[in-house]
Amino acid sequence: MTTSQPNDGHIRIRDWEEFKRLVSEKKPQLITFILEQNGLSPNRELSSLRIIMLHDKRYYMFFDFPKGAALRETGIPLHVDKKGILNLDEDEVKTILKNRLEKYNVQVFSFWTT
Repeated sequence: MTTSQPNDGHIRIRDWEEFKRLVSEKKPQLITFILEQNGLSPNRELSSLRIIMLHDKRYYMFFDFPKGAALRETGIPLHVDKKGILNLDEDEVKTILKNRLEKYNVQVFSFWTT
């Protein structure tokens, strides 16, 4: 199993396939995602993705980080801004997650727009 031990009501999921398996098993009505920015990153990997599922008073959290021009686990593409910094497009992330989780009948929301 690729999950961490429970800690204060949350479990960190380290594998995208495992997260999808848990979505299938737990059958949440919705998941929420957050696009996180790290302005202090020395390697300019400023954007990351956090996906959160609540089930039975516990948060299951999956984190995905850049590798090249896409996120490592989900393969969601990164885009280059005018300063040459890679970033994620919120609408695109939402659409991709909806498509990839469609068979689980789960709604996808951005934390910032819910």
